[in-house]
Amino acid sequence: MSNFKKHHKLHSKLLVSITLCITLTLLVSTTVYYFYYIRVEKEQAFEANHNSLTLRSKEVINMTSIAQSLAFQMYRSSTLSKLLYYPKPNVYDVTAAMTELNNYLNSMPYIESIYVFNPKSGTFYIASSQGQNGLFSKHELADTDIIRVLDHYQDYKPFTPIPRTYPLLSASDSGAGVEQASPDIAAYTYLCYDAINSNEAINSAVIVNVSAAWMNKEMAANPISGGTAYILDDQGRLLSGTTLTDETLNEKEQLWLHTRVKKQETGYFVEDFHGKRSLISYTSPDGLGWQYISVTPYESVIKMASVIRNAMLLIAAIIALAGFVASWLLSKMLYTPIGQIVVHMNSLESEKRNSMYTIRQNILRNVIRGIRNLPAGEEPERLRELGITFQFDKDYRLVLLRIDEYTRWQSERGPDLLPYKFAIMNIASEICGQTYRVETVDMDEDSVLLMLNILDPAEHTDTVLLETLLRQIREACFEYLKLSVSLTYSAITSQPERLHLLYRQVQDASMHRFFQGHGCIINAQNTTDEDIQNTYVYPADKEKKMLDTLLSGHTEDAHSMFKELLMHMEKYPFSSVQVAISRLIMSVNNAVRHISELNGFAIESKSELPSADRLETAENLIDHYQLVFDHIRSSLSEKRNTKQERLVRQINERMEQAYTDPNFCLNQIAEELDMSPIYVSRLYKQQTMSTIVDVIQQLRIRKACELLEQTDWSVADVAEQTGFASSSYFHRMFKRSLGVTPTDFRRSKANAQ
Repeated sequence: MSNFKKHHKLHSKLLVSITLCITLTLLVSTTVYYFYYIRVEKEQAFEANHNSLTLRSKEVINMTSIAQSLAFQMYRSSTLSKLLYYPKPNVYDVTAAMTELNNYLNSMPYIESIYVFNPKSGTFYIASSQGQNGLFSKHELADTDIIRVLDHYQDYKPFTPIPRTYPLLSASDSGAGVEQASPDIAAYTYLCYDAINSNEAINSAVIVNVSAAWMNKEMAANPISGGTAYILDDQGRLLSGTTLTDETLNEKEQLWLHTRVKKQETGYFVEDFHGKRSLISYTSPDGLGWQYISVTPYESVIKMASVIRNAMLLIAAIIALAGFVASWLLSKMLYTPIGQIVVHMNSLESEKRNSMYTIRQNILRNVIRGIRNLPAGEEPERLRELGITFQFDKDYRLVLLRIDEYTRWQSERGPDLLPYKFAIMNIASEICGQTYRVETVDMDEDSVLLMLNILDPAEHTDTVLLETLLRQIREACFEYLKLSVSLTYSAITSQPERLHLLYRQVQDASMHRFFQGHGCIINAQNTTDEDIQNTYVYPADKEKKMLDTLLSGHTEDAHSMFKELLMHMEKYPFSSVQVAISRLIMSVNNAVRHISELNGFAIESKSELPSADRLETAENLIDHYQLVFDHIRSSLSEKRNTKQERLVRQINERMEQAYTDPNFCLNQIAEELDMSPIYVSRLYKQQTMSTIVDVIQQLRIRKACELLEQTDWSVADVAEQTGFASSSYFHRMFKRSLGVTPTDFRRSKANAQ
C-alpha cells in the first residue's frame, strides 16, 4: 500500500477512479431517491391531512346550517316566544317552553345545551345534557363567557360558530360539594339574536352549543403520523382542534402563521412548531372564514425515507471499501512495469517543464533589457518551442508591476516572497488573458513585467479598458495576497527594436510612485513630456526661505514649505529631480543639526536618510520630517518655559530680599534684570497669574502680620520694618487686605491665646 501511495501508479489510479465513480453514482442516486421519497411522503401526508381537514370543514358548515334552522324554528315557536319576549312569563308557559327545549336537546345528540335569553327579565332558560338546567340569572350562570359574547355580539358574524370552553357548574355549586364530571366543556356556540332597537341592543337571543367532542371525531390526533389538528377561526385565533383552547405561539410561529397560512390557498411547508420540526398542512379559508391546520412531526413523515437512505449509504461504503482493496491487489500483481514507466515519464516531464520556464524567463529578461537581440530567421520557432507566443512585430505595450514596501516584505517573507511573485504573475495573466495576448516576466527585485499584444484598435486612443483591468489586478493582489502593487503602463508600439527603450521608459516612469503613493496607476507618457524634460531648476530661494523659517523656530511653516518644495517636483521626470531631492534632504538635515547644537538638545532622528528611490513615497519622507520638526518645536518650547520659570524664581527671591525698602518696585526689578518693565510685568503675570505690585503688597502684609503677632513693636515700627512709606498708608492697606486695623488684628490674636 505504501508503494501505491509513493509512486501513484497509473493502473491504481484507473481502478480507484472506477470505484469512486460507482460509489459517487450510488451516493448521488441515494441522495436523489432520498429527497424524492421525502417529497412523496410529504405529499401523501399532506393529502391525508387535507382530506381529513376538508371533511371537518364540511361538517362544521353543515352543522351551521342545522343550527341556523333550529334557531329559526325556535324563534317561530309560539311556546318559546313567550320566553323570548315576555318580561315575566307565567309558570305554565315556562314549563311548556322548557319541555320543548328538552325535546330539541334529546332529539339531537350532538347538541350540548340550548340557552334562551330574555334581556328584559335578565333570565337564561337552559336545557343541557350535563351541568346547569333551568332558569338562571346572570350572576348565577356558570357559563359567564356567554355574557361577554352577548355584550360584544357585533364582533361576530351571524350564525358563524364561536369555538369556546365554559364550566359546567358555577363556583358556588362547586364550593357546595356538587359533583362535577369535568371542569370545562368545549363547544361550538351558534348565536341567533334580535337587535332591532335604535340603540342596537339585543331584544332576545337563542344560543345553541354544539358538542366539540361530537364534531371533532375527524380532527383527533392521527394515530399513524402523530399529527395534531388546529383551527384558525375568523377572529384570527389558533385553537386546539380537540379542546378549543387558545394555542400559545412564540414570535417565529406567529410570523409564519400570519404570513404563510392566514388567508392563503391550500398548501404545506416544513417549519418548527413548539420546538419540534413539523410538517404544517393547511386549508384555504372556507365559507365561514375558517382554516384548518394539521401539524405532523417531521420525523414520522420521513421515517421510511431515512431507512432507505441509511441502507443505500451503507451499501455505497461497502462497495467503495471493496473497490479500494481490489484496486490495490490487482495493481500490485499486474501493472508494476507500467507504474515504473509512468513515474519515470513524470520525472522527465517535470524537469523539462522547470528548465523550459527558466530558459524562457532568462531569454525574455535579456531581450527586454537589451542584453540580447530578438531572434531572427528560423529562430522564432525556438521561442514557440519554449512556449513564447508573444508577437513582437505586432502592436504591444508594457505594464510594470512593482511591489510596494518591498524591503519590509523581503525581510518578513524572505525566500517565501518568490511564490508571491508567481502568484502576481498568474493573477495578471488571468485578468488580462481574455483581452490581450499576455507574456509575464519576473524582472527580479520588486518588479514583474507584463507584455500585452494589442487586439483592440480602440486602445490607441482610449486607455479606459486597460486601466480598469489594472485596477482589478491591484485589488486582486490586495485581496488574495495582502500585497499592494503599483502599476505603470507604456505607450503602444509595433517596433521590436524599441522594446528595451520602452522598458527603460516605463521603469523611469514607475519612480513617480514616490509622489503618487502606493497602489498608483501611472501612464508613462505623462511623465516624459519633452517640453519639461530638461527645464527643472532647483528653487534655491525657496529652500533658503524654508531654512530661515526653520532656524527662526516656526516649524509648522517650515514643514509646509518643505512639503511644497517636495511636491513641486512631481511634474518633472524623476531622473531630473532625484538629485534635487537628495540636496533638499541634506540641507534640512544640516539645519536640524545646527538648531540642536545651538540650543543644546538632541534631535531623535537619523543623520542620514536612505536615497529617494528607496523611500518609495514622498508621504513617508514628509511624515518623518513632521516628527523631526515637532520635536524641535517641543524642545524649543520646553527650553523657553524653563528660562521663564528661572526668571520668575529670581524675581521672587529679589522681592523676599528687598520688600523692606519703601522704594522697591517693578522698575527696580526690571533694571536689575536688564529688561523692559512691561516685558517683566507681562511675563510674571503669565507665569503666576498675579502682578508684581500685588505680590510685593501681599508679602509686606504677611510679614506685618507676623511682626504684630510675635513682637510688641508699635504699629509705626511694624510699618517701617515692612517697607511701608508711612503708618497711615500701612493702616489703610492693612485694613483693605484683611478687613481689620493692625491694632484690632493684634488684639484678636492676643485674646485667642
